Amino acid sequence: MKFVWFNLQPWPYLPEDFREKYRSVWVDIPNTLFDPEKGHELYNMYLDQLEFAESLGFDGIGCNEHHQNAYGLMPSPNIIAAGLARRTSDAAICVIGNSIALYNPPLRVAEEFAMLDCISGGRLVAGFPVGTAMDTNFTYGQIPALTRDKYAEAHDMIIQAWTRDEVFAFDGKYNQLRYVNLWPKPVQKPHPPIYIPGGGSIETWDFCLDHDYNYSYLSFNGYKGGKALLDGFWERQAERGDRDDSPYRTSFAQIMCVADTDEEAEKLYAEHVLYFFNRCLHVYPGFSDPAGYRTVDTIKAGKLNQLRKENMEMFTKLTWKDLVDGGFVIAGSPDTVAEQMEYLATSLRVGTVFCLMSIGDMPDWKTRYSTQLFAEKVMPRLRNIWPDHDAEQWWCKPLANRVRHEGDDLNHARRHPDTPEGVL
Repeated sequence: MKFVWFNLQPWPYLPEDFREKYRSVWVDIPNTLFDPEKGHELYNMYLDQLEFAESLGFDGIGCNEHHQNAYGLMPSPNIIAAGLARRTSDAAICVIGNSIALYNPPLRVAEEFAMLDCISGGRLVAGFPVGTAMDTNFTYGQIPALTRDKYAEAHDMIIQAWTRDEVFAFDGKYNQLRYVNLWPKPVQKPHPPIYIPGGGSIETWDFCLDHDYNYSYLSFNGYKGGKALLDGFWERQAERGDRDDSPYRTSFAQIMCVADTDEEAEKLYAEHVLYFFNRCLHVYPGFSDPAGYRTVDTIKAGKLNQLRKENMEMFTKLTWKDLVDGGFVIAGSPDTVAEQMEYLATSLRVGTVFCLMSIGDMPDWKTRYSTQLFAEKVMPRLRNIWPDHDAEQWWCKPLANRVRHEGDDLNHARRHPDTPEGVL
């Protein structure tokens, strides 16, 4: 299995009465609640945690894109990824991802992802989400019914820019460029592996299968939501007659909290997990599902309709027990977490797990404690549960002779053999 340590980078200073006093954590949350000095501390803490995860042997470290919200402080994940690419050496840099329908022109994504792939030496995993309605439609003003059409054209432009070696013109419905001539080009050929985050649209299944992309169910609906969507994906894969049922075709995001015992896990983490579900996920319903955002086929399929309703009702009266028993959170001792994670992975048939371990207003020491226990006592037990499958097709392919990060001291400068002594 592959494990990506994924950090949403939430704002941990929302008031206790946030749900009662403010209608949404997204789109119209008052920006007076943001403190730039605290933001300075947080960004650096979150970057340190991502680097710490690499040092513990996580396969990847991840970030994503959201706008005008306190749920995740990354309007530009490429900035976060650039810092990580320079300060790490081995972990995949998983940007899951850039909301490509928002970029005008989308060539910007092709350029910046190519830069990241070059800086990291071929460690980029590139995510192409359609984007939440809050980000795409309300914050950036895109028409919901046109979002998928713009997304498809953006994808086409980026892939052509990455793979074509000559200068070409792109004449699309939304983008017209006389000269497309990508400088730089990505290290990985024909391009970095592409992960498509899905949250309920069934059209994403065919898109991933058509292009051999990873289908990534990144949500907080827990096991029920994951089961409904991933069963649907595998059913669709079988209907199409595709014989490659590799679990590495799919990914799943899971909140996890590890402690010495189940009781200690509740004592250490319950307040922070409840902060996340009750405040960070407090989204005004009118922002989450505007007319035209979900397609007619997805609405007819009804995979998540009832689940959305149940979860919105639950989020007003959550308890730790609700979250653990409902599969929203996997928490407890290393034995408990390993057992539940093995069941989740095999029953959902997923090869890559996005591990959410910095939750809500969790302090740094608790995040590191949980992360280290997971890396040392859980990951080794789950590594080989898919012995008959190879992740290579859906994972990055770094250069063997890539530049490696060598620490903060001045002596890390790379000396030419002819450099005189005493000169860096």
